[in-house]
Amino acid sequence: MCPTVSAPRTLSSRSDDHRLASQLAEEAGKLLVGLRRAAAAASRAGAQARVSLGAEGDRQANRLILDRLAEARPGDAVLSEEAADTSARSGAARVWIVDPLDGTREFTEPERTDWAVHVALQADDRLVVGAVALPARGQVFATGAPLPPLGPVPAVPRMVVSRTRPPAVTEPIRRALGAELVPMGSAGAKAMAVVRGDADVYAHAGGQYEWDSAAPVAVAAAAGLWVSRLDGSPLVYNRPDPWLPDLLICRPELVRAVLDAARTWVASEDEVLG
Repeated sequence: MCPTVSAPRTLSSRSDDHRLASQLAEEAGKLLVGLRRAAAAASRAGAQARVSLGAEGDRQANRLILDRLAEARPGDAVLSEEAADTSARSGAARVWIVDPLDGTREFTEPERTDWAVHVALQADDRLVVGAVALPARGQVFATGAPLPPLGPVPAVPRMVVSRTRPPAVTEPIRRALGAELVPMGSAGAKAMAVVRGDADVYAHAGGQYEWDSAAPVAVAAAAGLWVSRLDGSPLVYNRPDPWLPDLLICRPELVRAVLDAARTWVASEDEVLG
């Protein structure tokens, strides 16, 4: 259950932030793939074993990333899903926003590839670096690396949604676009499907935390995609409360139709609640 991961060369120059993020996401991903492989070899796991694998994956990937950041960027603050939040990041000039294992459920299900590792950097109040590893696919998408060019939007746009609990806003957007729904696991996997050109829209309502979207949003923006809240307002990170109510990542060609549908839905929900 504890595969050895060699330590990367220390990166001391802050101009290497893009490379550091990519390296950390890749290293944590390799660790997680090793854990998954070792668990499968040890036992054809039942439900409890899968829960243990997920917890161990969260713990070990988090420790690897935090240890590497402490070595390479000792003065920077960190916000991680798997570490206690502290006031140290409040007002910090540089904050790493990390999800060591995005899609723990998918990680524990043999053969699933829709889970991810997120590493992002917020500096001077904006996202400047992001890396998303899809370890089971052997892929890393990062702001410091060339991203795949996107072809034309297909006649029937593809919209990635949660495979277990699609948000209520899904249906009005689907109708507005005439879209095909593509169920998928983690937030990082959904966002990277749009970056790869395998999907065209990722719209989420119902809330996430900053670590769920920071790295995917940084990578998507670098790829030329639209990123915002569902009302079109900017996404803001490193707030005292890291909860984000909603998210949109989509092809620029579809923004107007998606935002119109989302705003109409929000207005109708407000009428019902009112």
